[in-house]
Amino acid sequence: MTFIDSHSHLYLEEFSADLPQVIERAKLAGVSRVLLPNIDSSTIKDMLRVADAYPGYCYPMIGVHPTSIKESFEEELQRVEDELSSGRSYIAIGEIGLDLYWDKTFLKEQLIAFDKQIQLALKYHLPVAIHSRDAFDELYAALLPYKDTELKGVFHSFTGSEAEVLKLLAFEGFMLGINGVVTFKNSTLWQVLSAVPLTRLLLETDAPYLTPVPYRGKRNESAYLRYTLHKLSEVYQKSIEEVARATTENTVRVFGEGVSKV
Repeated sequence: MTFIDSHSHLYLEEFSADLPQVIERAKLAGVSRVLLPNIDSSTIKDMLRVADAYPGYCYPMIGVHPTSIKESFEEELQRVEDELSSGRSYIAIGEIGLDLYWDKTFLKEQLIAFDKQIQLALKYHLPVAIHSRDAFDELYAALLPYKDTELKGVFHSFTGSEAEVLKLLAFEGFMLGINGVVTFKNSTLWQVLSAVPLTRLLLETDAPYLTPVPYRGKRNESAYLRYTLHKLSEVYQKSIEEVARATTENTVRVFGEGVSKV
């Protein structure tokens, strides 16, 4: 039984001391692939270093995280364009989106950057990994013009309401990324998932963040994806093998056949 971690930042400093061991534990846990979303121009080098060290296991994305969108956002977007035209293989545009949790100062710039990166995804026929925090209405409005296009991807780290689920599921080419939050004792996400068919879910860790129970409060890593898998098995009352198979198929459907090879 294998499954895919569709969103993990294994290139960050938190893994600099023991990445080989982290990768080995992930493989032993059943993680057959790890997808690496980029943050901004400062993380590209480290992300590609990890992807090159583990070819066929770690797959890089390219994009600018909304919290990295500041006055110089056009320079950041240019770097994304440069990478896409370089001939380097990227599996998606990500992670991109809107984040109004910390600061609303650059909402206008975030919206411009989000739209431009969606256009790049369409130009290069790549899926998108979308981050949204305290910005659902703004994000939904920004995405609506693309509803009937070939755009596809994942709403990463989904923790929204049932009403939001119904709006997002209308984007037929998109999945919801579920991580350790679903295991938290105070989380109601498992109830919201009653409105979501298993065919629309992806597994993710968002490592080193959002560590699932029983390791909540410690550094997250891809091996811990199995706890999210087991929780979804309980929620959907299906075997862990069935959930693993379904979410793997969903990941391949979004990101392409390249991630299906074992």
